[in-house]
Amino acid sequence: MTSADQSTERVDIPTASPRRTRSWSPLDPFARAGGAAWRLLTDVRFAVVLISLLAIAGLVGMLVRQFPVTKADDPARYAVEVARMHSAWDGIEPLGLPLGAFLVDAFDTIGLFSVFSTPWFLLLMSVLTISIISCTLDRTPKLWSGVSDVQVAQPEPFFDERLDHRAAVDVPATRSISSAEIATVMRSRGFRRQRTATDGNAEIVYGDRNQYMKMATLLTHTGLVLFLLGGAVTVALGFETVVFVGEGQTAPVQAVGTPGNLLVKNHAFSAPQRADGTFEDFNTDLSVFQNGQEVARKTIRVNDPLRVEGFAFHQNTFGPSAELTIRNAAGDLVWTGPMLLAGELLDRPQGFMTIPGSSVGLLALLDRGPEGDARLVLQGVGPPSTPGGEGETIFLATLPVGATTDPAISAGHAITWDGAGAWTGMVIKNDPGQPVIWIAFTLLIAGLVLTFYFPRRRAWARIEGGQVRLAFLADRYVDADGEFERLHAAVDERVAASG
Repeated sequence: MTSADQSTERVDIPTASPRRTRSWSPLDPFARAGGAAWRLLTDVRFAVVLISLLAIAGLVGMLVRQFPVTKADDPARYAVEVARMHSAWDGIEPLGLPLGAFLVDAFDTIGLFSVFSTPWFLLLMSVLTISIISCTLDRTPKLWSGVSDVQVAQPEPFFDERLDHRAAVDVPATRSISSAEIATVMRSRGFRRQRTATDGNAEIVYGDRNQYMKMATLLTHTGLVLFLLGGAVTVALGFETVVFVGEGQTAPVQAVGTPGNLLVKNHAFSAPQRADGTFEDFNTDLSVFQNGQEVARKTIRVNDPLRVEGFAFHQNTFGPSAELTIRNAAGDLVWTGPMLLAGELLDRPQGFMTIPGSSVGLLALLDRGPEGDARLVLQGVGPPSTPGGEGETIFLATLPVGATTDPAISAGHAITWDGAGAWTGMVIKNDPGQPVIWIAFTLLIAGLVLTFYFPRRRAWARIEGGQVRLAFLADRYVDADGEFERLHAAVDERVAASG
């Protein structure tokens, strides 16, 4: 057998045979699917698509009024909110088409009235979070290798002056320059990390500035992940509601029966006005009770909430109330206190309550008489006569301040209007994700500042044959031309001063 034959046997047969005889594995489809999923999750374009979809959803959430309650939390209140939207939008009928009613139903079906708690929005956030984590895991080894692996000794072609940011400084025959002197120059230009090497007869000095700042992108990625997680915590565990409380009244923060529930009491509300009639301030003397004990009290204002037990009580709105005293046919007191006029009818404040101990509903409308005096228009509403029908009007009465209805007219009740008052409206929030979001915000800002304001610069100096040859590389966001010229001038000056 010739040597050529031996070579053929030694090379061709062992290398080709294993590939042809590879057996099929039932895990192969899963491995291919996993590889495709990993490539998709680590694709920046896929992340951009997700961010764009979330941005569009967020824009819709800002432009379309979001309901303060979800269908899952309180179906009855959610139905009231949908009815209000129908009342506001059903009149939109371009070309006679009932577009408004269609939009309300479509938005309700898709979840655009509570965008940030819909399953599809949460799914997009979850996939984006996984994508960011996958991208971070995929790029971290390459990123670390790029900043930690430094090649000090560079070949002579690397210093070719035809390349950008290259220069040569001639050293006079009567003078000399050492690598220590070049290192001193680099240090003066901010290159704090210097290294030296030799390449044949040449000495090479290397300087690095902000070597590890590229790793700051990990802070940005971590901040994005924490930001999304904080938002998820807020959606899953957070609480937000709007509570209207009349002066002297109390109201529970959460549903009755909630363990450790908080109670709020409106001691007094004031809205002083300026000379031109505009409101100068809105403030509420507010107390918070828990288990029968007052745990906090403060006069809250807009942007100055009361915070207690993880809840924040924000002054949000206000309106008028009617102070009523109601007695039944036996003369017993059944109600005394404010009736909140939180609605609106014919541009007048309007409110509704059920008279305690009866099936009579009381609708009140605050109005003014011909002389400008305040009047309270009362409508008594009884239960519907047929199932599913509307309540029937039992009585109508108009009261000036201090007047009382005749019980024979007002369904056996004497209703006295004691005067006008005010109610306060508060947005009450418990946001457990807020600390996480603040940490995320800090990491995001830190990562962006370090990345954009501290980019990496690298410089090499090759000392050989009476010449100092310079090379300079820099990341984006660096005035590379200017910095290289200043380094070149500093080396030139040092060479001229060398003895």
